[in-house]
Amino acid sequence: MASTTLSSPPALGAMYAKAGVAAMPGLGGLVRRGGSELPDSIYSLAEQHIDVDHLAAYERVCGFRTSGVLPPTYLHVRAFPVTVALMTEPTFPFPLIGLVHVANSITVHRPVTSDEVVSFEVGAADLRPHAAGTQLDLVVTATVEGETVWTGRSTYLRRGKVSRPSGDKPKKTTSDAPSGPVALVRVPDDIGRRYGAVSGDRNPIHLYGLSAKLFGFPSAIAHGMWLKARTLAALEGRLPDSFTVDVAFKTPVFLPTTVAITAAESADGWALDVRNARSGKPHLSGTVRR
Repeated sequence: MASTTLSSPPALGAMYAKAGVAAMPGLGGLVRRGGSELPDSIYSLAEQHIDVDHLAAYERVCGFRTSGVLPPTYLHVRAFPVTVALMTEPTFPFPLIGLVHVANSITVHRPVTSDEVVSFEVGAADLRPHAAGTQLDLVVTATVEGETVWTGRSTYLRRGKVSRPSGDKPKKTTSDAPSGPVALVRVPDDIGRRYGAVSGDRNPIHLYGLSAKLFGFPSAIAHGMWLKARTLAALEGRLPDSFTVDVAFKTPVFLPTTVAITAAESADGWALDVRNARSGKPHLSGTVRR
């Protein structure tokens, strides 16, 4: 197993610029790395202090109240540059641009406060076939003085052909929204740029309609992790100190729009559902488990 220790967060801008140029038609076309194995690399970034100004900016964009406790999705943002460093190394089997973030799981083992110093480890796992191509996970562990305080698993899809038995087609499933209070949230056309500024995730599909169209989208789309964060912000004050939140990103949130967030309480947590307020098209479904 190869281990890479980073002394500081890598520059996302440079990594995205390189990945974006490689993926744009007319500038080399989509890079087809291929490969049937994930790198066994572990990337580490130690002793990261929390910038309270950055934290406050993140809280404003995602709808959280300002407090001394980190929002449950905040450490995903802090680990994201390390994750991208792994995804852009030469042995990673797929190009960064073109991977679709389809699901995310976060476990908050205990509240983390803004005065604590956090270390991260990132690795790739579970390359597997999917009805629409190939899936893989990027796994993050965050520790404070050796104690695991937060873990995250982001599932990505690389679209492509997969072999399956003749007549074996993926089943389409539909579900009704859980009953419960609904919050209507207006999502402005600049939310991708605003979230990109605090998260560092400046994938062109999120920034402008024109740049999104270059990659096949009719307009810019909201970041999935912004949508997850905004959904959890609607539950702020009602979440336990430790919990796991799993979500699946169903369809893109084309900007601008209004979404309806539903959270239905269950015996062991909450059922989450986010849909287009006008059409009812599902954008996110998930659970919070204590």
